[in-house]
Amino acid sequence: MTKTEPSGGHAHPDDETLLAQLDRMIDQFDPPPPGLVERIQFAIALEDLDVEVARWEHADGLAGVRGGDPGTITFTVNDLTVMINLTRVGENNRIDGWLVPAGEHSVEVRVAEFGSTATTSDEGGRFVLDAVPRGTTQIIIQLDGPPARTVVTPTVLL
Repeated sequence: MTKTEPSGGHAHPDDETLLAQLDRMIDQFDPPPPGLVERIQFAIALEDLDVEVARWEHADGLAGVRGGDPGTITFTVNDLTVMINLTRVGENNRIDGWLVPAGEHSVEVRVAEFGSTATTSDEGGRFVLDAVPRGTTQIIIQLDGPPARTVVTPTVLL
């Protein structure tokens, strides 16, 4: 009786045919959502990877969820809360935001395929950005500290 040795990681020709058919079937019946790869690349394309990621804490009216009506979204991380209120203005959004605890911090809003817009919150933690394009959005807050740190919100579709 001869013992068959493992193929060393090579697939049997019938296996390759089966896998190719399975790949076509998955593409046909359960394709990835449009723009998924681009949204993932956008979410991880930060120059400074030493960031804290905030949690999506609360959304009023499901703001940003598959075209839901604008409203209020709250993000939290450790001792920081970021609340934004969205108002549709034509084809864009106006973002009114508040940081708690308050302070003057750099706020950047990145929108996939549109770049970013930056401002600084006032001493009360309030910031406003007009004419922010709709799309996959991420907010980056530079807290001066001490210690200095960067907080990033999850990407949301606004």
